[in-house]
Amino acid sequence: MIRYSQHGRTLTFAVRVAPRASRSEISGEHDGALRVRIAAPPVDGAANRELTRVIARALKVPQNAVEIIAGPNSKNKTVRVQGVDAATLERLIQSQ
Repeated sequence: MIRYSQHGRTLTFAVRVAPRASRSEISGEHDGALRVRIAAPPVDGAANRELTRVIARALKVPQNAVEIIAGPNSKNKTVRVQGVDAATLERLIQSQ
């Protein structure tokens, strides 16, 4: 189960990033965090930009609705997404 908190239509949850993957994709859950494989290397913020793009596409929100609020230089991050609810996150995980 992914750790998250919801305040209105803003969802905050944990993300575990696996950089330098063969392709960028959401790959399920890992230790209470959404596991996301990122094709970009963790250099000059490229992996963080790709992470926001992948999450935005998966949750069907604009990229500027996704914000990394903790752990920008770590594999373990906290992400805040505006305009989405917990049910949407649950559906995303179940579809993996």
